[in-house]
Amino acid sequence: MDFALSSDQEMIRDTAEAFLAEASSSAAVRAAMQTATGFDDALWERIGQELGWCATAIPEAYDGLDLGSVELVLLMEQMGRRLPCAPFFSTVCLATSVLLEVADESARQRYLSHIAAGDLTATVALTSNGMDWQPQIQTLNAAVSVGADGNILNGSFALVADGATADLLIVPARDINGAVALYAFPSTLSGITRKPLNNFDKTRRLAAITLNNVVLPADAQIATPQQVVATMPRAIARVQLALAAEQLGGAQQCLDLTLAYTAERVQFGRTIASFQAIKHRCAEMMVKIEATRSAIYGAATVAENPALAKDFLLEAAAAKALASDTYCHCAAESIQLHGGVGFTWEYDPQLYFKRAQASAHWLGSADVLRERIAAALLDAT
Repeated sequence: MDFALSSDQEMIRDTAEAFLAEASSSAAVRAAMQTATGFDDALWERIGQELGWCATAIPEAYDGLDLGSVELVLLMEQMGRRLPCAPFFSTVCLATSVLLEVADESARQRYLSHIAAGDLTATVALTSNGMDWQPQIQTLNAAVSVGADGNILNGSFALVADGATADLLIVPARDINGAVALYAFPSTLSGITRKPLNNFDKTRRLAAITLNNVVLPADAQIATPQQVVATMPRAIARVQLALAAEQLGGAQQCLDLTLAYTAERVQFGRTIASFQAIKHRCAEMMVKIEATRSAIYGAATVAENPALAKDFLLEAAAAKALASDTYCHCAAESIQLHGGVGFTWEYDPQLYFKRAQASAHWLGSADVLRERIAAALLDAT
């Protein structure tokens, strides 16, 4: 398996690194966090319409760039380093993956070209009370019934990424037979209440969504229960891989911030970077980061090989579990090695610590994912 990046892939990585360092600086992130929506409209416009990043993983048939998982991983790694306040993860990773892997052709035709152009934001409400697909889908309380005006949707979703601002909502709900199907509809429909949450990580806003007698459009159902069962696991694996890449970028930035700080902080007449204990802790951060990078790049390569489709589900879960552990470790170490200022608002480690803790619970915690991997391995024997 060849992990070497092509010249085009290196260009994508380097362009993203340079752009986000300028457009999503620490000051810009902090300013966006204070806005009503929680993200920078101008930054999102540049990402979607000037750079075309929203089209990265979308096939040419839907006006996308038809690039692969490796390219999206490279972008997400750089986004993890800079924490841009924009609905990229919810739209390009979460919603696009579900549309590509689970939705019917009609839905793809309706929505993907608009996402590729950067003029449509979207999100997916995974379950009623959590941020994972399994096993919380069993507690799903959203359901469709037949009314005088057509299909009526009722239910609630407690934690939805960018749920207060997304143009398009994609939600699972039980059909009239009690099976879970997938529905997509504009967020402006009557009966939809979206409540922004005061969540821990202000760089990625969450919302609670309540659906009260929402009359669905005739074409709202985008996947049958059979399609959901057959294809949702791969969609979730794609999102896990993208999130793992973002976590990797955050861990790398924690190390970079720590190296810069310890190189200038003086104690006992010399920089603390010269102390052996500090060196060892920084070295351990790097070891974990590089191991995680290998796992993520490897999973991205597997994702492009149809013959390894079953392996990809495990590879993505393993990459996400490892990335969660690495990010949490590096963020905590960064705060510790910054000393007393590490958790203060004026310094950036606290931003990454919050993101690390929040993202660790998305799409399965490290412990949950290891349980699933173990079960899959034992079932295969």
